[in-house]
Amino acid sequence: MADTTVVHLLRHGEVENPANVLYGRLPGYHLSETGRRMAETVAKAMAARDIVEVRSSPLERAIETATPLAEGFGLDVVLDDRLLEAGNVFEGHPMGEGRGVFRNVRNYRHLWNPFRPSWGERYLDVVDRMKAAIDAARGAARGHEAILVSHQLPIWIIRAAAEGRRLWHDPRQRQCGLASMTSLTFEGDRLISVGYSEPAGSLVRRPSVPGA
Repeated sequence: MADTTVVHLLRHGEVENPANVLYGRLPGYHLSETGRRMAETVAKAMAARDIVEVRSSPLERAIETATPLAEGFGLDVVLDDRLLEAGNVFEGHPMGEGRGVFRNVRNYRHLWNPFRPSWGERYLDVVDRMKAAIDAARGAARGHEAILVSHQLPIWIIRAAAEGRRLWHDPRQRQCGLASMTSLTFEGDRLISVGYSEPAGSLVRRPSVPGA
C-alpha cells in the first residue's frame, strides 16, 4: 500500500499592526499577544499528531507561529523562502476604510489586471513555489505529517489550484483564517483530500488585513 502523508499548511497568528497596513514581506512585524496564544493553542491541538517536520516562511510572524510546534515535537524549524508571502506593490500602505489603496487614483495603474494580478506576484508563480515547498516537505515526512507555516494568499492559492478552481478571486472570500490549518492528504504522490480547520478560531477577534 502507498504511504499516507499529510502536509498541513498553517497560516501564522495575529500580528501586532496598529497602523493597519499591508505588511506583506516587510520585516519587523511580530505576533501580537493574541497571536502568541494562537500559536500555543495550535501546538497543543497538534500535540498528538505524527509531526516529523516543521517548516516556515522566513518572516518573523511565521517563525514565531512555528516555534511552539517545533519545540513540542523536539524539532528544528526549517526555513523555506518558497513559503513567503506573495509580493505586493502596496506593502506598507494603510488598508483601512477611507485611507486604503483604492482611495488613491494614482494606485489604479496597478489594478488593471486582477487575473495576473497586476499589483503583485503572479498567481501561477505562487502555485509553482508553494507546490515545490509542499513536495519537498512531503518527501521529508513521507508516511508521517509535516507542518508548513505560511501566509493567507499563498495558502489559499495553492488550495484553489489543488481543488481545480480558478486562481483569481475576491480576497474577502478566502477561507484561511488566522492560525488556520489547510491539510493536504496524499497517498504516495497522489493528493486524495483537502481539509480545513481553525484550532485557534476562538481567539480571532477581528478581520485581518487581506493577504496578510
